[in-house]
Amino acid sequence: MNYILFDGPYRDRLLPFTFTRPVADIRIGILTIREKWECFLGLTTTTLTEDYLEEKFPMIELDENIFINASYLPNQEFFKAVKHLKNKQAIVCNDEIIAFHTTLGQEDVDFSTYEVIEVKDIKAIQEKWDLFLLNDYAIREDFELLTKDQISQQLPNYVQAIQQENIFIEEGAQLNSCILNASQGPIYIAKDAAVLDGAMIRGPFALGEKSVVKMGAKIYGATTIGPNCKVGGELKNSILFANSNKGHEGYLGNSVVGEWCNFGADSNVSNLKNTYSNVRLWSYEQQIYEDTQQLFCGIMMGDHTKTSINTMFNTGTVIGVSANVFGAGLPEKFVPSFSWGGGQLIDVYQFKKAIRTSKKMMALANQELSEQDIAILEHVFNETKPYRTKF
Repeated sequence: MNYILFDGPYRDRLLPFTFTRPVADIRIGILTIREKWECFLGLTTTTLTEDYLEEKFPMIELDENIFINASYLPNQEFFKAVKHLKNKQAIVCNDEIIAFHTTLGQEDVDFSTYEVIEVKDIKAIQEKWDLFLLNDYAIREDFELLTKDQISQQLPNYVQAIQQENIFIEEGAQLNSCILNASQGPIYIAKDAAVLDGAMIRGPFALGEKSVVKMGAKIYGATTIGPNCKVGGELKNSILFANSNKGHEGYLGNSVVGEWCNFGADSNVSNLKNTYSNVRLWSYEQQIYEDTQQLFCGIMMGDHTKTSINTMFNTGTVIGVSANVFGAGLPEKFVPSFSWGGGQLIDVYQFKKAIRTSKKMMALANQELSEQDIAILEHVFNETKPYRTKF
């Protein structure tokens, strides 16, 4: 059987993260959504996504295909329903088709002829803030998936561990004298990751492969640090997708950060308004600031964005792709992609200059910005030009 993950109707609600990736490649919990499905299925998947992303994330159709809405997180019930799907059957959750089996091209499917199989209580990522709201659930689910029938590496005797049975350490991970408190949720430390001296971590928490928690860091759950990241200071209920750094003092809470981002020293993010009112967040889909119905919401930062030292962010700030944020005062609560500066002094971050910066950061990690990635970023630069007309 061939499995294809499709973006579904919530893709635009998840911008800026889906500017540069399909919904399936968003990280929540320990794994990306694609990695979760591939663990369940034991097979690779392909993607139905936006045209400009297809070269990097192609779709492969065979004679028989099962399409799965990538916004819905897999669990055992959903997985079993998918595995038992037959031709012209569809899985429905809350009146929405979330998976279907077809021998036709996806554009030729007539759902009026389909048999419906209903499932309940499947968690879905429908809004940007769902990522941190559901991260506690996702870490626990991934922890069970990844640690089943596996044996953790031994914790060094100089690590202070609370509820050690909820802590899993992969081979090659380095732990110095730190505190790991898994009484409120599991802690997962991936291969070749490092937790340095004096770090204090409360679960649920996930640290990706080759990532580093720096000395004296204070991390509260439910927090995910993806692969190849460096974090320090204070974090709470936040997600860094991969290859991003918040390496110094400063606070980051109830936030989501894409790939190849960097926070300057002492950058701080507000996650609670001092009026204790609901946070409003920029919606690319509706072109307005919408009420999140949440008291706590920090920053939503797209890929390749950087901040200078001492940068301060308002509650509920959305920053696009490849912005370079610096300067005195608070930036606007919506910073368009390819912005240069902050506060009242803001200009266009010229495309070639932004690409040079991205290449330099990636080179430090012995990685290259591919031609596919450059083409995606150029599309985003052009697509988001209307937001920069006031510069």
